[in-house]
Amino acid sequence: MAELKLVIGSKTYSSWSLRPWLLLRYHNVAFREIPIALNQPDSKKRIAEYSPSGRVPVLLNGPEKVWESLAICEYAAETLKLPAAWPSDVTLRFQARSLACEMHAGFADLRRELPMDCRRAPYPKAYSEAVAADIARIRQIWRTCRQAHAKNGDWLFGKFGIVDAMFAPVCVRFRAYGPAVDATAAAYMAAIFSLPAFRDWEAAALAETAVLAADER
Repeated sequence: MAELKLVIGSKTYSSWSLRPWLLLRYHNVAFREIPIALNQPDSKKRIAEYSPSGRVPVLLNGPEKVWESLAICEYAAETLKLPAAWPSDVTLRFQARSLACEMHAGFADLRRELPMDCRRAPYPKAYSEAVAADIARIRQIWRTCRQAHAKNGDWLFGKFGIVDAMFAPVCVRFRAYGPAVDATAAAYMAAIFSLPAFRDWEAAALAETAVLAADER
């Protein structure tokens, strides 16, 4: 296999980049990181050198290019045979896929009003009823999954998988903006934050200095 390369945006703000990066690092997959600072005069040009969509992240494996967070996670799971990327039980596997896709395609109000910011000091922020509904749905997902699978491990379906990587940026948002969470959600967030891979991402984010507007994240 050729050297894997992952093209990413800012670690402070790029929730989409965090997802496949976290999955790969959790599984100790070797890859070269290609960071591209966003909102710079040459950002679009540099991203276009790698990404057909003009967005990050992008995974490069020789001549192969895979873009979009969920597609990268799927590709890595299949190509690298990552264990427990999805549950082995077929019913649970498609439940996990459904939730990962829901996270990927949904929660637009949450994304817009409470953008990921790893450097934001935790402080409550007012948000709309639409965001409150998004938060309630996420809490419901976490509660349902953890009640069903707690005996098998700390993650939504017991073992750490793609669905957990997809929800990891939500944990950053909840910590930063302070919506009320129950004990189940708090424990799940703590598990994400305790991952060595997540701590490495966060340390790098804290060392960044660029500031982006919310609509650029």
